[in-house]
Amino acid sequence: MKFCVSKLVGSVAALAIAAASIQSAAACTRALYVGDDGLVITGRSMDWAEDMHTNLWSMPRGIARDGAGGAGTPKWVSKYGSVVATGYDVGTADGMNEQGLVANLLYLAESDYGQPDGKPVLSISVWAQYALDNFATVSDAVEALSKEPFRIVAPKLPNGQGAQLHLAISDATGDSAIFEYIGGKLVVHHGKQFNVMTNSPSFDQQLALNAYWQGIGGLTFLPGTNRAADRFARASFLVEAIPKKADPAYITAVPDQKFAFQAAASVLGVMRSVSVPLGITTPGQPNISSTLWRTVSDQTDKIYYFDSATSPNGFWVPLADLDLKEGAPVKKLTVAGGKVYSGNAADKFDATPAFTFLPSTGM
Repeated sequence: MKFCVSKLVGSVAALAIAAASIQSAAACTRALYVGDDGLVITGRSMDWAEDMHTNLWSMPRGIARDGAGGAGTPKWVSKYGSVVATGYDVGTADGMNEQGLVANLLYLAESDYGQPDGKPVLSISVWAQYALDNFATVSDAVEALSKEPFRIVAPKLPNGQGAQLHLAISDATGDSAIFEYIGGKLVVHHGKQFNVMTNSPSFDQQLALNAYWQGIGGLTFLPGTNRAADRFARASFLVEAIPKKADPAYITAVPDQKFAFQAAASVLGVMRSVSVPLGITTPGQPNISSTLWRTVSDQTDKIYYFDSATSPNGFWVPLADLDLKEGAPVKKLTVAGGKVYSGNAADKFDATPAFTFLPSTGM
């Protein structure tokens, strides 16, 4: 027994040292849920050290776009329409396209995109939008992006912070992939089992840390700090623990007694449980920050839910209620400035000239 206890203490100490060595990183979380009937929902939280002036945008298909990377940057025409949430209105941070592909950008301090080495340059501000514009499935995206048709360049954000990011995508089948650039090399984790992503350390190390907590069991103990590794463990347990079918104890309280609405509420509950209360920061780690907003993307019914941490109401946008056909105008739903919406907000989008993606050279 003494040997077992000392071994456990040693393991915990080693993990604690590893966690303590993690450098400061913006604290976002992403979790992918699949119900027993095949319902697929992706939730994410956006944590940042200040107001990002986020707005929602309706992006129709057929838009001619480029990678904001200067001469030779990739050019394409969007195959799919999407609804997206921006950061500072200079880049797509999150969104879902009309095929149910979801893209989530999260901070990763260890990101190292390497040198262009003669390849076309794509500004990181366009990375998520590129995926939403061009791919219907994760498999298609992995096949194309693994060939590295461009090099990512990450300019400084408007607040002077580095844009060190990694990308998670998921689709309507529940497939998932994580894209990271570590030591200048692209690393892809592809498979339905990769359903949670947070921040530092790199994804392979997160998986190792999470395996320890899975051994303990979430009903026994879960780590409770706002560190990325702790949020990873909590989100991993909770997204598997929530009901995978209609729960008779609660379904009568759900609008239309619809399982998809119950599941969306459950996923939102997971994202709220791994969020950081507004105003809380970690001394000495200023980029482990408060949650500003959360999204829940129902990839089966194509409904995009937005839950602000700074206003009293959440709202949703069914993609079927947006005009995403070729030739339709780009439209904006102004969220910045404390705007408040409730219910279906699809009719509140206004035709607006599209924002300019942050170029690879910066502001």
